[in-house]
Amino acid sequence: MDSPEILNARQIAQKLNRISYQIYEHHLGEKEIFIAGIDGNGYLIAKRITEILKKISPIQIKLGKIKINKSSPLAEAPKIDFRESDFKNKSIVLTDDVLNTGKTLFFALKVFLDTPVKRISTAVLVDRSHTVYPIKIDFVGLSLSTTLQEHISAELEPKGKEKVVLV
Repeated sequence: MDSPEILNARQIAQKLNRISYQIYEHHLGEKEIFIAGIDGNGYLIAKRITEILKKISPIQIKLGKIKINKSSPLAEAPKIDFRESDFKNKSIVLTDDVLNTGKTLFFALKVFLDTPVKRISTAVLVDRSHTVYPIKIDFVGLSLSTTLQEHISAELEPKGKEKVVLV
């Protein structure tokens, strides 16, 4: 039995386009924004948002990836593919695909806590409304109430065949 589809490729593109315009509007007057994606789907979303922002705004966009041990985030420090100078005193948008408990985003924020920044915003494609950690999502593609037993899977590759399904 196939899993019920929540979003198809066209709908995902629309959601990411809307999120990108909201980020642009929220950061009017900024010269530069740093978009950081959680390794995997969060980074794919960050890349797509970056592509859209580069088309629709004059703001300089820098992109970075945060690799975090999702099952045991305290076991090792997050790994990054950028330098502190890329985000110091800048506005940051931290992205992921699906917000479950907020644990991944919460521990990914650790990367930015020892450096002065203008502001940090968060963006997710799907918010399941089960947060346990004190995380507020600023830009959401779809808010969806699910049971704790249900899971959301975002399949973001290959491009044009993306989908979000309920598992």
